[in-house]
Amino acid sequence: MKTIKLLQLTLKNFKGVKCFTFDAQGENVKVYGDNATGKTTLFDGFIWLLFDKDSQNKKDFQIKTLSNSGDNYRGLDHEVEGSFLINDKKLTLRKVFSEKWTKKRGAAQAEFSGHSTDYFIDSVPAKKKDFVDKVAGIVDEDIFKLLTSPAYFNEQLHWQKRREILLAVCGGITDQEVIESNKKLDKLPSILRDRSIEDHRKVIVAKRAEINKELDRIPIRIDEVQRTIPDVADLDQESINDEITYLKREIEEKEKEISRIQTGGEVANKEKQLREIESEIINIKNEFQSASHVKVNEQRRHLFELQNDLDTLNHEVKRKERQILSNKEISNNHSSGTQRLREDWHAVNNRQFENVHNTDCPTCGQALPEEQIQAAHDNALASFNLRKSKELEEISHKGKVNTQRVKDIEEKNSLLQQEINDLLTSLTSKQEEINGVEELISSLQKEVKDFGSDPVYTAKKEQALKIESEIQELQSSVNQALTKARDELSRLKVELNSLQQDISKFNLVKQAESRIEELEAQEKELAGQFEDLEQELYLTEEFIRTKVNLLEDKINSKFKYARFNLFKTNINGGLEEICDTTYKGVPYSTGLNNAARINIGLDIINTLSDHHGVSAPIFVDNSEAVTQLIEVKSQVVSLVVSEADKELRVEYGKHLDKEAI
Repeated sequence: MKTIKLLQLTLKNFKGVKCFTFDAQGENVKVYGDNATGKTTLFDGFIWLLFDKDSQNKKDFQIKTLSNSGDNYRGLDHEVEGSFLINDKKLTLRKVFSEKWTKKRGAAQAEFSGHSTDYFIDSVPAKKKDFVDKVAGIVDEDIFKLLTSPAYFNEQLHWQKRREILLAVCGGITDQEVIESNKKLDKLPSILRDRSIEDHRKVIVAKRAEINKELDRIPIRIDEVQRTIPDVADLDQESINDEITYLKREIEEKEKEISRIQTGGEVANKEKQLREIESEIINIKNEFQSASHVKVNEQRRHLFELQNDLDTLNHEVKRKERQILSNKEISNNHSSGTQRLREDWHAVNNRQFENVHNTDCPTCGQALPEEQIQAAHDNALASFNLRKSKELEEISHKGKVNTQRVKDIEEKNSLLQQEINDLLTSLTSKQEEINGVEELISSLQKEVKDFGSDPVYTAKKEQALKIESEIQELQSSVNQALTKARDELSRLKVELNSLQQDISKFNLVKQAESRIEELEAQEKELAGQFEDLEQELYLTEEFIRTKVNLLEDKINSKFKYARFNLFKTNINGGLEEICDTTYKGVPYSTGLNNAARINIGLDIINTLSDHHGVSAPIFVDNSEAVTQLIEVKSQVVSLVVSEADKELRVEYGKHLDKEAI
């Protein structure tokens, strides 16, 4: 067990306390004082020294000493120094909060520019990080606050944090232990599978919400289907089916009647005779035209062949003309190249040897002998003449090649032009031949006999006209009968369609009823699923209830006076997790008096101190409300309201007093 005791606490200009040395000597002490004399300020200074906060866990609070008018005292330092005995080893910590005043160049007075905090460990200046690390090495901030204020656990911590601390103190209970303690939970493992209780409850809630949505939608869907059901109250399905069968037979008979009118009688015979006569007329025309058409067709085939030959000749003339133009372009390019080569030849031929060479030795820098200079000159001249000769010879060769190419192209073009002239002669001859064939075809077409004056043809035409007249007379009476039959058929079909629409209403009713049954079955199935989920939810709540009861028993066994409720049952029977502290059944937050609250807080500190293995000074504010504090293992500083004490007074175990300085 790490034991932390407060030996001495000194406040200077801290929250209105100008200077006070609280000499606790590591003992249980009582600090008396009227309201606003600085009792709570002692506790604030104690916490601020260690953690930069006040006793209410607020970081942003006023620590400066102010004047009666509420103004700051300029340049005043605010400090707290504390001496501690930690496992019989003394440690002194000091913190000084100062104003920073900076005088800018040219300014008459210094200006306020912020605050600074200085830190000291055993009177040695320290960096903030080292100071914070030193305090953290003594005890964790959250644990320290739990152990120094009876009200901190119940009044400053969120209920979930309190619950977390209690569970950490008592140790966990496994799910298997919970299930084995309650036979109602036997089915729970198979329901949970690999999920935790919390995860499965989330799944249940999500599924229930989805099922509820679906259950809410089903009546709407049923209502929508019901609104689509047609009214068949005045309809007799059996009678309508009998009437449909009768009408279908009537329609079939009427269609046969129409077919007989269209295909039967004298009209059909007359139409057959007319078709035979028209066929004979066509044969007469063909006989007259056949002989002439054979000759015309022969000449037309010959004309087609001649025109193809003419097109071929025209195409060949144009191809050769394009070849001549292409050759001329190539010839011009060669001629231009020859001219450039001629200019190059004259340029090279006019080039003169330039006698430029070094007359000094490149190694030693002395003048070379005359014979060496002459030899170098002769060699350079010979080399120049050789290169010039080769270059002139190469240019001459290229010029001859170009000249020959131009000559070859001119000869090719001459031959091509001769071929074009021959082709043009052939074209003229071929066109004359075509003209002759066209005149022959025209002559043959004029020779075709006018068969309109043939007596056989004339007789057949008159016979066809007579039969057409007879057909028209017969059709006039047939059309009347056909129109009547078709009108009756149309009436029957309209009546049948109306009855079929009525019978389709029964099909719609059947489909709607089937859909409603399907939706009702779905509703029943979803309701069953919802009931199953409710049962699963009940089991999870029973699990939580059982676990909480076990936990509450286990947790409460750790405390002498304090008791804890970790859940409450809602109106709907569901469980809600909470963490309420009680004493003899009275809730801490509502009905418990101040004395009981303090003692319950001390009881909690005793347990937490044992759990964490640390005892720290406990500051009991409003201690005058308690006639008897419960026994605690830690040092206790009781802050007592005393109207008679206008300045702080400290009472030790031996009734020694010390007043504020």
